[in-house]
This record gives sequence, structure tokens and C-alpha cells, in this order.
Amino acid sequence: MHYARLSRSPRLRRALRALQAAQGEISTFDLSRRARICAVNSVIAELRANGAEIACRQAREDGQVRFYYTLLKSPEHPHAPSKTD
Repeated sequence: MHYARLSRSPRLRRALRALQAAQGEISTFDLSRRARICAVNSVIAELRANGAEIACRQAREDGQVRFYYTLLKSPEHPHAPSKTD
């Protein structure tokens, strides 16, 4: 699989910061808006390929299926943003 490297991708760093700031679950819609990203599921896969541990929960609400993501562990990377950034 080809994926962007966290150290070289502003898009992945924005997504990681949004997941960290959520301090728990964040919906696909909210993550997309806060990180200014599209294809949230692809970004999540790329973050996982960079070492992030991210849980995904599916819920049916108001007759629609929604997905929620929770950052369990940030990637071990020297250039990854920390929770204090």
C-alpha cells in the first residue's frame, strides 16, 4: 500500500491534531471539517500505516449510518505533533 508519510504531509498532521484535540470520539463529518480533509476513511488508513492506533465505531442515528473515530495512540514519530502542540 502506498501512503503519505506523516513527516511530509500537512493533511495527515491536520487530521492527527484534530483527533488529538477531540480527546475522545469525533465523527467523520466533524473530522472532515476541523482538519479540512476529504476521504476521511483514507486519511485514517494512512495514519494507521504511520503507526497511529485509531478505533472506529459505527452507529445508526436518525436512520443514517455514522462513523466515529477515537485516537487510542499517536504514532511514534519524531515529527508528529504532540498533544501539547
